This record gives sequence, structure tokens and C-alpha cells, in this order.
Amino acid sequence: MTSPETEFVSILGTESSGPPPRISSRSLPEALPILGLSDIVIFPSALVPLLVETGPSLKLIDDVVAGDRLLGVVLQRQPEIVEPKPEDLYDVGCVARLVKMVKFPDGTARVLVEGLWRIHIREFAASSPYLSARFDLLRDETEDSVELQAILRNAHKQFEEIAKLSPALSDQVKIAALNTEHPGHFADLIAGNLNLSLEDRQKLLETISVRERLQKLLPMLNREQEVLTLSSKIQNDVASSIAKTQRDFFLREQMRAIQRELGEGEPGSGEARSLREKIDQTPMPDEARKAALQELERLQLTPPAAAEYAVARNYLDWILNLPWEKETEDKIDLKEAERILDEQHFGLRKIKERLLEFLAVIKRRKQIKGPILCLVGPPGVGKTSLGKSVADALGRKFARIALGGMRDEAEIRGHRRTYVGAMPGRIIQTLRRIESRNPVILLDELDKVGADFRGDPAAALLEVLDPAQNHTFTDHYLDLQFDLSRVLFVATANWLEPIHAALRDRLEVIELPSYTESEKLEIAKRYLVPRQIEEHGLTRQDIKFSDAALRKLIREYTREAGVRQLEREIAALSRKAARKIISRNGAAVTLKLDANGLKNYLGHAPFVSETAERITEYGIATGLAWTPVGGDVLFIEATRMRGKGSLLLTGSLGEVMKESAQTAVSYLRSQAKLLDLDLSNYSKFDVHIHVPAGATPKDGPSAGVPLVAALASLLTKRLVRSRLAMTGEISLRGRVLRVGGIKEKVLAAVRFGMREIILPEQNKADWLDVPAEARAKLKVHFVQHISDVLRLALEPK
Repeated sequence: MTSPETEFVSILGTESSGPPPRISSRSLPEALPILGLSDIVIFPSALVPLLVETGPSLKLIDDVVAGDRLLGVVLQRQPEIVEPKPEDLYDVGCVARLVKMVKFPDGTARVLVEGLWRIHIREFAASSPYLSARFDLLRDETEDSVELQAILRNAHKQFEEIAKLSPALSDQVKIAALNTEHPGHFADLIAGNLNLSLEDRQKLLETISVRERLQKLLPMLNREQEVLTLSSKIQNDVASSIAKTQRDFFLREQMRAIQRELGEGEPGSGEARSLREKIDQTPMPDEARKAALQELERLQLTPPAAAEYAVARNYLDWILNLPWEKETEDKIDLKEAERILDEQHFGLRKIKERLLEFLAVIKRRKQIKGPILCLVGPPGVGKTSLGKSVADALGRKFARIALGGMRDEAEIRGHRRTYVGAMPGRIIQTLRRIESRNPVILLDELDKVGADFRGDPAAALLEVLDPAQNHTFTDHYLDLQFDLSRVLFVATANWLEPIHAALRDRLEVIELPSYTESEKLEIAKRYLVPRQIEEHGLTRQDIKFSDAALRKLIREYTREAGVRQLEREIAALSRKAARKIISRNGAAVTLKLDANGLKNYLGHAPFVSETAERITEYGIATGLAWTPVGGDVLFIEATRMRGKGSLLLTGSLGEVMKESAQTAVSYLRSQAKLLDLDLSNYSKFDVHIHVPAGATPKDGPSAGVPLVAALASLLTKRLVRSRLAMTGEISLRGRVLRVGGIKEKVLAAVRFGMREIILPEQNKADWLDVPAEARAKLKVHFVQHISDVLRLALEPK
């Protein structure tokens, strides 16, 4: 049973507290048919329209119309129940009289019922064909007290305020409520018409005491008044805002019309005149000037209060502040450039020579038309500072754009102006900030660029870094061509593998090697120590580093290709010195650091050479690996146990490295006689190969040589020589093939204290690229075949 919204208009009862004429409570039957209500609570004296749809309810209505027209109306506990049972109904409801019924062709009926008295259902007499129940009549418990009158007056006052604010209340309801003096009738009238939940209305219906009913009603009236007051305020604010906007628009249009008649121009003409003068004075291409003038015309027709006004004004600012023709003059002096490079960087002779050649070409051609330089090397070797040095040598402005973690193409090309808060890309933003069209821009961490659903920034960089295309670079925000051909782009990366192939093709790669120990020592003495002394507010008299202390820092407290960790350790020692000076109230104290005293300040050395102990077990060999942060040493371990001839591989090995281990096993089994290996019981044992540091993924073919050496040591029971490192790819025919990263691997071998190294014969040319200092510390063996490896690597029996 539901309450239709438009079928009937509610009719209020009379002001009398008694029942309607011709009906007396004494004439009520012993049992009444009960009609369940799903979404309405009917109070005494209220006329309410209802919609009847279900079969049992329609039968009930027909019987009531044919009888005395009396029925009980009770709220359901759960409104979704179509045919409620006794347990689905509340205990308290209302006796109602059916005033009017209208049936429709769709089988439903609309009825109008009038509430008479509260009832309490004592027990249900029948459940078929519809519910009927015996009941007790509930009379209002009223009293003639000053407190009740005070509560009634307070409720009257609050309802008057609600009536002024609520458009939903009809005039009939307002008049009837304000003219009702009976407290119970007033409470029921307000409860039936106030915007309350079904639970709150049911509680008011169940409250027999008139004073308690009014006391429960007062907080509800107060809450409704607050809601209506706030709603009215919001509506007034919105209406006044709209009215002000319309008023301002009409006044502005009137002002324009008056000023046009007087020949005084339009409001805002001063700003427009200033912008037009700036457009005429700013050197820019014709296309950009035309776009600026069009935008200015659109700006003049747009009201300043409109959102489009700020968008157009911002766009004009970008066009007018870009360095279309503004540039710095190149001052290329190769001797001065060489001095700057030598002053700011130690070593890196080949890299400096390549940069000077690059500058010489620029001086001859007077323009940049060639490949983009990309400095590739481990962290901390000076890639970013080299880019700054190039700018200093050219006399150009320098800017750095960090590409690490960039995943949105719009970061490069900008956002289209249709988006809220749109801005140009990082390239255009940088040019505006440094106010030059020919700076040196360093694209840092090119290998860290990502891609997702917003696009691939690397694809946008294809145009930026292509000298044949970047003279017509178009930013999405500007939608104008900007010439980037005069910008000198320098990129940096830790390694080339993640860089997009098409982008990599546009780069001229210059590899920066790892620093040797002597290079790190010189860098520390020339740059790191003075810089940290200055940054910590010290002088050279406050702290002194001996060469032995710096060498120990390099060997035992750092293990890196660059010098960043070394600088952090020097900074830690500088902090110790600063604290020592402060603790002695500024008295002259000199902290002299030698090799033996480092432990007192920095604790135990974290890196102790893993090759300090002699290899004393079979199946262990030392390999060399290349990583993006420099070379490293791998220890290959092999063992065997009873099994079924299986090969177990552990240590986070990649597919290529696993295949190298399979190749090593196959070669040794195929050459067992030649190598004097007893493999008669091979199928009764499992071989397990493990590479420590299992959390670090490892892959590549260069571990083939140390793998075959470890397996041969295990099977022949001959130790691999200590302090011997090796690298190289192997084939099933026993050939040792060329591998990459020789320079980094050799430097790693030196750092780990190796004395000898085995390299493929095909890598002889790479050996010459290794710094002479590192070559002097190692004895190298070039091999072509695995038999040469085993002859050099295994101790005699």
C-alpha cells in the first residue's frame, strides 16, 4: 500500500478534538480489517490518499466499502514486503474511515481515508483473505498545566518560522496549524505534514502522552527550521550572484555603448592598447604575430569576468614572453673551453676531446646541425656537470630537464588549450624561463622515461632531438611552430637498453667509464674535500685528510663507479669536525684524519674484499659482470649430490645465463675423455650451480667461462686459482667468444683485489681502452678455447 503523489489533495480535519460527526468510538466493531502501509503513517484527523494494488488489499477495500467503511491502517516494518504478515506490522496504528474510492481499468484503486483514533493491536483474528485484528483504543493523555502550554507556544512559534521558509506547506496546513489550540491535535497535524522519517512519525504515533509527544516534536521542528534557513540562504546567495553577474553585464554593455557614442573607446582599451604595442614591438615570426592579434581581438570581445578572458590573456602572455629571436652570442675559444673542462673535471681525456671536437664544428659552421650528444655511464661519474661545462665553454645559458619518471607525453608537447589549467610543455617552459632560444638544455636520465595510457614521452622526444625536424617543433598549447634547431641538447643516461630504438638512433653516444682508484683520489683532493669543507663552514686548518685516509675511504668505505658515496663519507667526516669545534666553544682544533683513525669516526668498513681468503674448495670460480652502475664480481658456486643427473640453477638467473650453464655442462660431458673426466656415474648425481646475492637478478652470456671453470673444478677435484677473475661467452664447440663491458669489468676486478684476469681473444682491442693504472695491476690472459681457460684457471693436481 503506497501513497500516490497526485491523485488526491490532502484535506485537513476540523479543529475539534472529537471524532467526525455520525461516528462514535462506541460504535467501533470488536475487530477491524488491517491494511499495511509501506511509505506513510496516518495520524488522527488526517485525510490521506492511498493507492491499492494487491489482490488481498483490493478485497479488503471492497468489503470495507460494502460494510461500515472502517479499517485499521498500520505501518509496515519493511516497506518492500508486498503482502505483510502480522509480524511485519507495527503494534500501533490508526482507525480510519474510507471516504472515497475510485477504481481504474488497470485493476488498481485509489482511496481517500480519514484518520480517527489511535489503536493498539491486541491480537490478530484472521489472516485470510486479509488481515483482521482485535484492538484497544488509545486515548490522548493530556493535562492542563503551565508546562504543556509553554511547550505548545514554543512549538507554535517554531512552526510559524518554518511556515515562512517552507514552500512545500500549503496555506490550508499553515492556517489550520496556527489556529489549532488543542495540543494533541496540533502535534498530530504537524507530525503528518513535517518532513520527518517514517521511524520518527511512528514514534510520535505511538506516544500517547501529549506533553511527551510535543517534547519529541520540538527537536524535530528545530532541525527542520535550521535546514530550511540554510537552504534559503544558499538560494538567496545563488540568486544574488546571478543577479549581480547579469547587472554587471548590462552595465558594461551600456558603458561600451556610451563610450562608442562619445568616441572615447571601450573599457579595457588601455590594456588592449598596451598588448597591441607589445605585439608590434616583440620580434616574432609572422605566424605567431597573426595568432597573437587574433587572440587580442577575441580578448577585447570577452567580458573580463568570463573564464575565457583569463585563458586568452594567459595565452597572449606566453606568446609575448617567448624568446622568438632573443639569443646569446657564442664565444667559442677552444683553449678556454679546454681550460674550463680540465678545471671542472679530472681525467675523462677522450670525452673531453670529443666535446672539444663538437665545439670546433659549431664554431666553423656557426650552427648546430648534427647528432645529439648522449653521455652514458654509471651514476656519479660527472655526466650532468659535463653538460654544464659545455654551456660554460660556449657562453650560453644552461637548463636541466629531469626526465626520470616522466610518463605523460604532454610534459614534452604541452596540453591543448581546451583543458582547464593547460600549460605548454617543459621545453617551451624552459625557454621562457631562461629567455634565450639557443641555450644548452640537459635532458637528464633519458633512460628513466616511462610510458602509460597518457602516451609515451620518448615518442615526443623524437621530434625534439631530430635536427631535421625540430626547427618546426609545435607545442600543443601554443599551436605554433617554434625553432629548436639553435638549442644544444645534451642527454644523459645510465645505460642505453631502455631507450627507445628510434630515439637511440638519433643520439651520438659518448660512454663515460668508471673512475680508477687514483682518479677518485685526485677528484677527492681537488673537488670533493674543498667543496665539503666550504659547505660545512670549515677551513683547511680545521680538518686535514691524508692520502692514506682517502685511499682507505675509496677501498673499504665505498664500492662504486663514481664518487657520490665517497663525497657522502667526506661530508660525514666534515660534520664530525664541525661538531668537535662547536663542543670546544670555537677553540682552534684541527682534525687530522689518517687511515687508522677512520674507524673511530665512521665505524667498521662495510666493504671487505671477498677474495682476501684463498679458494680452498672445489667448484668455486670468480666471474665478472657489467651493471648499469659499473662493473661487479660474481662468485660461481657448484656442488653435487646423489640424485638422477639433474642440473639445478639458483640465484635469480636469467634465461641466457641458464643456457650458458647448460652449454657448460654439455661441453664438459662431450669432452670428458679429452679432459680426463670420470663421468661414469654422472646419472647418479645432481649438479647444483648457485650464484650468491640471490635477490639480485643476473643474466647475460659473459658468465659462460666462470661457469665452465667452476664445473670443471668440481668434476676434476682441482681448485680454481685464487685472485683470478674471468669473463667470456662459450659455445658448444668450446670457443670463447667476445663480450661487452670490458672496461667496467676490469675496473671491478681491480677494486676487488684480483691479480689476474682471463679475457676472450676477441676483446684485445677493448683491453687497450682500460686505464693504464688498472692494466698495470692485472696480468691478463687472452684465450680462444675452453681448454686454454681450464689450463690457466685450475690448480695442478
